[in-house]
Amino acid sequence: MSGRTFGDIWRELPAGRDFFGVQGLPPPVDAITPEAYFAALTETALAEVGLSREELAERFARFAEALEHLDVSGPRVDSLAIRGGTDKRGRPEALDLTLTPGDVVALVGPTGAGKSRFLADVEWLADADTPTRRRVLLNGATADATARLSLSGRLVAQLSQNMHFVMDLAVGEFLTAHAESRLAADVPAVVAEVVALANDLAGEPLSAETPLTALSGGQSRALMIADVARLCASPIVLVDEIENAGIDRCKAISLLTGSGKIVLVATHDPLLALLATRRLVFAAGAVAAVIETSPAEREALTALAAMDEKLAAAREDLRRGRPVRFPKE
Repeated sequence: MSGRTFGDIWRELPAGRDFFGVQGLPPPVDAITPEAYFAALTETALAEVGLSREELAERFARFAEALEHLDVSGPRVDSLAIRGGTDKRGRPEALDLTLTPGDVVALVGPTGAGKSRFLADVEWLADADTPTRRRVLLNGATADATARLSLSGRLVAQLSQNMHFVMDLAVGEFLTAHAESRLAADVPAVVAEVVALANDLAGEPLSAETPLTALSGGQSRALMIADVARLCASPIVLVDEIENAGIDRCKAISLLTGSGKIVLVATHDPLLALLATRRLVFAAGAVAAVIETSPAEREALTALAAMDEKLAAAREDLRRGRPVRFPKE
C-alpha cells in the first residue's frame, strides 16, 4: 500500500472507498497517497472519529488487505444431480440426472406438467421434502438445512418472463453497485460491457443513464441476462419461458452457457429446446423422458432458425410501420 495513490488502489479495490464513508471521513482524491491523506487530517476530523492518524492508517491497511483476500467467487458446483421423486399420483419418477458446468437442459411439456415445480426443487436444493419428493445433490452430496438457507441465494440465479425493477436508480448506477460488490478491477469497463451485451439482446436500446423503472419488460430481461452472465457468481441459472420476453433468446442462452454455468430452461419454444444438449419431457408432474438432442434435430434447428429470422423481420416491419416483407423461397 505504501507509495501508491488512491487512484491506483481504487482500480484494484473500488470497494475500499466504503472505509471513508463508514468512518465519516472526507473522500480522498485519487492523486494522493494514504500516508499523505492521513497526515493532512485536521484535529477536528480526528476528534470526531475518535482515532489517531496512526490508528486510522492501520485500520485502512487492514480493511484493504481483507478486501484483497475476500472471496466473492460464490459457491463452486462441479456437479448438480437430481434424483427422481414421484408424479402427481404418487408413482415413482424414473430420473437420475447429473449436470456439470456448461450443460444446458430444456424442460418441455404442457402447461401444468411440472416444469416450474422442477425449477423450484432445484432452487430449494430439495431433499425429499417437497411435494415431488425429489432430491438435489451438490457435488455428490445433499446439503443440510443450514447450508441450504445460506446457499440458495448465492447458488441460483432466476430469470423469468415477468421481470421489472422498482429501484430508483439509473442502469449505470445499478451495475456500478453490483460490479463494486464483486470487486471488479475496472468497474466502468464492466458497466459498459454489460450495457453493450444487453443491447445486443434487446430490441430497443438502453443506456447507462436510463432509469431502471423506465425499462420495458424486454429491456429488463436483457439487462438481467447480461448482468447474470458477466457479473453474477451463481453457478446455476434457472430460466422460465423467456421466449415471450422480447429479446434474442438464442443469443441469451449462448451468452449464459458461455459463462460456464449450468442452465435449466423451461420452454415451449422449439429453438430453445433444440439448443439444449438434453431435454426433459414432463407429464403429470414428473419427468417422463430424457432425450438427447440428435444430429437430425441439429439439422432441423438450422432450418427453424432461418424461419425464425423471417418471422423476426416481419415483426420488426410491423413495429416500425413498414409493409411486411416476407421473401419467398
